[in-house]
Amino acid sequence: MKFVLIVVAVVALLWLLGGLRRRVAPPPAKTSGSSSPQEMVACAQCGVHLPRGESLPGRGGVFCGEAHRAAFEQEHPGS
Repeated sequence: MKFVLIVVAVVALLWLLGGLRRRVAPPPAKTSGSSSPQEMVACAQCGVHLPRGESLPGRGGVFCGEAHRAAFEQEHPGS
């Protein structure tokens, strides 16, 4: 009889902890903006991939930042 009570108590404790965990966990984050994925492009200077919406266009392609665009355009003045 004692064994049955212990098993029932352990099951009840696990059930309560599972319910508490579901209430405390934050809801999944929703993405803002468009839900469709963006095309990934590579920086012409360093090759890092980034979404097209975050890239900067330049004479030699797209870049991950203003510094890489300026460096590329300085290294390739005729492009």
